[in-house]
Amino acid sequence: MENLTFQYPTWYILLCAFLGFAVAGLLYFRDTTFREQAGRLNGILGLIRFLSVTFIAMLLLSPLLKSLVTETKKPVIVLAQDQSESILADMSEQETQTYQQSFKDLKTQLSEKYEVKEYAFGETVREGIDFEFKDKVSNISEFLKTMYDLYSNQNLGAVVLATDGIYNQGSNPIYAGTKLSAPIYAIALGDTTAKKDLVLKRVFHNKIAYLGDKFSIQVDIVAKNCTGNNTNLTVSKIVDGASSRLKQIPIAINKNDFFNTQEIILDANASGVQRYRISLNTVKDEVTTANNSKDIFIDVLDARQKILIVANSPHPDLTAIKQVVSKNKNYEVATTYINNMKVNLASYDFVIMHQLPSKTNDASSVISSLNSKNIPRLYIVGSQSNLSKFSNVQPVLTISGDGRNTNDVQASVSPIFGLFTISDEVKNELPKFSPLLAPFGEFKDNANTHVLLYQRIGKIDTKYPLLLFGEQSNTKIGVLAAEGIWKWRLFDFLQHENHDIFEEILGKSIQYLTLKEDKRKFRISLDKNIFSENESINFDAELYNQSYELINDPDATITITNSEGKDFNFTFSKTAKSYTLRDKIFPVGNYKFRGTVNSAGEQLVYNGKFSVQPIQLEIFETTADHGVLKLLSEKYGGSLVYPNNISSIANSLTSENVIKPVVYQTSKTRSIINVRWIFFALLGLLILEWFIRRYYGSY
Repeated sequence: MENLTFQYPTWYILLCAFLGFAVAGLLYFRDTTFREQAGRLNGILGLIRFLSVTFIAMLLLSPLLKSLVTETKKPVIVLAQDQSESILADMSEQETQTYQQSFKDLKTQLSEKYEVKEYAFGETVREGIDFEFKDKVSNISEFLKTMYDLYSNQNLGAVVLATDGIYNQGSNPIYAGTKLSAPIYAIALGDTTAKKDLVLKRVFHNKIAYLGDKFSIQVDIVAKNCTGNNTNLTVSKIVDGASSRLKQIPIAINKNDFFNTQEIILDANASGVQRYRISLNTVKDEVTTANNSKDIFIDVLDARQKILIVANSPHPDLTAIKQVVSKNKNYEVATTYINNMKVNLASYDFVIMHQLPSKTNDASSVISSLNSKNIPRLYIVGSQSNLSKFSNVQPVLTISGDGRNTNDVQASVSPIFGLFTISDEVKNELPKFSPLLAPFGEFKDNANTHVLLYQRIGKIDTKYPLLLFGEQSNTKIGVLAAEGIWKWRLFDFLQHENHDIFEEILGKSIQYLTLKEDKRKFRISLDKNIFSENESINFDAELYNQSYELINDPDATITITNSEGKDFNFTFSKTAKSYTLRDKIFPVGNYKFRGTVNSAGEQLVYNGKFSVQPIQLEIFETTADHGVLKLLSEKYGGSLVYPNNISSIANSLTSENVIKPVVYQTSKTRSIINVRWIFFALLGLLILEWFIRRYYGSY
């Protein structure tokens, strides 16, 4: 019911009535026009005018209509179903159908009194239940967190959680940080009986290995009720669907609750994504063999670069450099001396020339070979260097001097260097490091060079370069214009008890110089090379014109081929200036892809590989854990029920009478001037007055 209120004192209504009376009196009290027509006509017209003016004046007082709206909201009951594969492990088709019908009947019963929301969980939490049980993982704690986020401020009556208690992602739901304000009724699915089973529980391995290295695989084996049985742990390599055995280890099971860990060392003898299968021979009367094997994928990288240090003579710098380079698994480093070289330069990706060309050896044949093969290099200048020859063999730095005298120089970091980033710690600490030994003379960096470090002589910051980078015929060249960097390494450890600053400045310099730029005009990129079977795969592509500007005018296509030779053809979607192919899911296996685009009359091709690995978490635990469900339901004030007694949940919720609706009352206010019938009533009064006056011959 609506109540009328005014924003001004109520006695103002008397003023409105007085105003209406005054206007009506002025018009009709002394007017004799209508008295001659009818004796009461003046009184009727005066009354109409009195009402019209009074109501209009009252509207100027901004009267309001206030009402109290009452809304009753039903409690929310959440029905949640675990959709992971393990749910159906011990249920026959008939049992599954019976359970699904009981679950639907429960929803029907609860819907009469409550607002029922259905959720499925497993890999993700989503609304609605389809009873397909195809999820590869189960994450109960994530479900509880989602319910807290959605309903912590709502009238949540209860949560009905149907699962087997097995969780293989997320934390233990008992210790989850979320605290629901509603009871949890757990429907205990699955079988808790420990059956005879041999399980390949876990396999630990690195996702990446380097070609030519050895890598380790750790395997955890679990056996339940298998005492006295023997099995073999077999490691095989899968290539194009064919299996070749690499290793086999006999395992003797000597107790019912058996656990064993085996470590296997394998050789990374082929590049690319390699597929390995770890398996256990089955034992008699085993409940399931699905958890006896597991496939793993390891990306073997053939990215190791060979680095050669060519020195004029033994020097402590050589050891300091080698220790930094050797820490990076992408590098393989060797050292040789110019007067006793027995290496093939063509087999190396990067060369460090220490004090070469020297006063005793101009290293012309080595430098000529480096130039012909476009091998990037780093020159380190010292007291043994031939400065004139050095200035002629590279275009980065020119040093004018006789090389007889030297300067002690420290480093100052250039504030505008941009080829790669340097940490603030390096910028602040490196200028304090021990001085290096640089030739005395004039230093001039040539055009198109990038100076990282300048020389500080004494307390004076000079513009003489100390460490800088440039290019010659698209080949990267770096120059360190001083010797003695071994002192930096010792000083770093003395001050900081580590070599981090020294390794950063030298390591990043070598990394930049060894990095091979991709000059291809058409490129396709993936986030990674190995994906899970439930993971979407996104392809991104870029196309460059002759000026290396991004374009996407022509259509680009990609053909993905599985290990059986079946092709899947797709056309890239165009973005602002590139291409993309999103949300593609493929079955387990190894795949090759070939992207093509026709640009400026030239067909450009990009080839690549990726692999999809299986998710086998659900098959490695087949025994339901009802203990977790019991503790969970007790923690939140609910109870544990079994599938044949699902209907008792509705009875419990109704009989306990603790879940009640919430009544919301809202005060609603609106201005009376917005009420339409008042407008039409006033309009009617004014029209009536006008009509009577007109009818009786006046206006």
